[in-house]
Amino acid sequence: MITFSQPHRLKVMLAGLFSLMLTMGVARFSFTPLLPVMMNETFLNDFSGGWLASINYMGYMTGVLITASISSLKLKFTLYRIGLIVAILSTIGMALAENYILWSVMRYLAGLTSAAGLLMGSGLILNWMLRHGHRAELGIHFGGAGLGIAISAAVAMGIEGSFNWVEQWQIFALVGVALAIPAWIWLPAPDTSHITQAGKKLIDKPPTKSWMSLLFAAYFCAGFGYVISATFLVAIVENQPSLKGNGSMVWLVTGLAAAPACVFWDRIARKIGELKALFIAYGINIVGIVIPAFDHSFTAVLLSGFLFGATFIGIVSLMLTMVGKFFPTKPAKPMGKLTLSYGTAQIIAPAISGMMAEASGNYNMPLLLAGGFMILGMVLIYVLMLRSNKVVSTA
Repeated sequence: MITFSQPHRLKVMLAGLFSLMLTMGVARFSFTPLLPVMMNETFLNDFSGGWLASINYMGYMTGVLITASISSLKLKFTLYRIGLIVAILSTIGMALAENYILWSVMRYLAGLTSAAGLLMGSGLILNWMLRHGHRAELGIHFGGAGLGIAISAAVAMGIEGSFNWVEQWQIFALVGVALAIPAWIWLPAPDTSHITQAGKKLIDKPPTKSWMSLLFAAYFCAGFGYVISATFLVAIVENQPSLKGNGSMVWLVTGLAAAPACVFWDRIARKIGELKALFIAYGINIVGIVIPAFDHSFTAVLLSGFLFGATFIGIVSLMLTMVGKFFPTKPAKPMGKLTLSYGTAQIIAPAISGMMAEASGNYNMPLLLAGGFMILGMVLIYVLMLRSNKVVSTA
């Protein structure tokens, strides 16, 4: 019987799930369904909205740099909890005024909290799992990102047309408060010893620098592919007159597909290895990204959202788990370094995409550009597969 007064595997994993629902689902992803609303009711357009997304990822990159630069698990635990608070404050802050500087600061802070949930949270949880003899899988934890998308979409659909953009941000902040409680309470303070509960010593086994460099490059491509759809998918749908009003529905499908995806990809990786699973996930992700560039029907954009949701967070989970297993004593630090490449792409891509969309009046070129980067990423993953026989465990 599970009691939630003491640390338990399910409780710890759920703490991570709720933290991602807050830091990514509310603080980060609520911007996607609210962007069209803000574009209708404020001065925002594709260009300025794209820059707000880029500023969000600048904050995320700052958080990544912080994560990659510190080794203390206790400090990361403190920053993780601070991130939960800032996630709520940055959400309510978006509603304080129609002011681009204010919004920029709030999106930057929201980006910081994404790193707290995604990297510090996952590192703390992975360390706890390894220390207590559990399988090194983060599928349930990363499922919080998908559930966060689904919640952001469901809330957006429920309040659409009934509240203005200010009130909608306020409602999202209230949702964030509810999510912060289990995320705060259920994650135990970290044990800083290098000995597992069973008495086994944790030992880091890093791959070669050239192998890691290829992995960094492949993850950069994934970041470029991910961020365009993650930022503009709802706007892409709402930009089509025949689909207007269906953006939140497509975003909901994306989130529902993403929620169980990490557990699914964990199982695939257990059978065939992380790199083969990544190769397949990249291929499916490409299809999901580029569909709206060729077919604007409702069925097509629903399929796009489903395929994108079913793969993007799986790619993140597989990448970070794989790297974390190389460094069990301090998994968050290498996770942070790997994410620098992913985050760099996330800063560059939205601004470029926003300019392209503003100039052309549609999102076809940004989507095709994202697909091209993902194809390059597949090639790099294939090269890693050829070199990985003695590097990556398929367990």
